[in-house]
Amino acid sequence: MWISNAYAQAAAGGSESGGLMSFLPLILMFVVLYFIMIRPQMKRQKETKAMLEALAVGDEVVTVGGIVGKVTALKDQFISVEIATGTEVQMQKGAITTVLPKGTLKSA
Repeated sequence: MWISNAYAQAAAGGSESGGLMSFLPLILMFVVLYFIMIRPQMKRQKETKAMLEALAVGDEVVTVGGIVGKVTALKDQFISVEIATGTEVQMQKGAITTVLPKGTLKSA
């Protein structure tokens, strides 16, 4: 016959540590991913939630769409923002991205 038979060889004695070493790069990638992406995102979400809970009538805010205005009314999930004299819009609290320092709109 032209093809010889292939037989399985016995596993080497040090294969247990090799199994752990094969998972080490995967574990290191997860740790790096946690500290570079997941942890900062969780911190940002926590800060945003605290900002939205501290929102009060009279605060000057910037929305997701870039609209700047003053909060005139707060409800459970919605707020009213005055964007011009006599012009109010209602939006969800989640649409607020930044609370501006007091007096920002008056100087603009």
